[in-house]
Amino acid sequence: MADLSSTISSDLAAYYEYIAAHTHEWVDPLTHEQFWHNPFSFGNSAGHLILHMTGNLNYYIGARIAETGYIRNRDREFTETEKLDKAKVMHAFDETIAMVVATIRKQTSQDWMAPYSAEREPEAAERFMIFLRCAGHAYHHVGQLIFLSKELTRGSKLSSASS
Repeated sequence: MADLSSTISSDLAAYYEYIAAHTHEWVDPLTHEQFWHNPFSFGNSAGHLILHMTGNLNYYIGARIAETGYIRNRDREFTETEKLDKAKVMHAFDETIAMVVATIRKQTSQDWMAPYSAEREPEAAERFMIFLRCAGHAYHHVGQLIFLSKELTRGSKLSSASS
C-alpha cells in the first residue's frame, strides 16, 4: 500500500501530465497564425498563454525548487511581439512539464512541507502548496485555451469535432 507522500507525488505528476495533454488537445490544431492571434479585445493569444504557463512553472517550480537557474521575464510572456515558432514554444512547454513532473517525483515526505517563498506568491508557505497552486493556475489557462481555440476555429471541422 502506498504512503501519503508517494500518493501525492503520483497524483500530482499525473495531474500535470493531464494539463499538458489538454493543452495540446486545444493548441496543436491551431495554425501558427491562429496560435499568435487574439480574436478578442481582451486577454491573450494562445501563444502568449503558453509562454506564460511555461514561465510560471519554470520560475515557481524550476527556479525555486529544482534550482534550474531560470530567470523569469514575466512581462515578456504577455508582450512578446515576435511570433516565435509554435513548435519551439510547445517544445519548451513540454520540457517544462517534464521538469515539473521529475521534480514532483523527487519530493520526499519531508520535502512536501519544506518552507517555500517566491516573488508574487505570498500564499504558498510550503512546497506542497506551490505545486497545488501552479496546477490550478495552469488549468485555469487551459480553460482560456479552450475558449480561444473554439473561437479561432469556429465553423471549421476542428470546432465541431472538439465540442
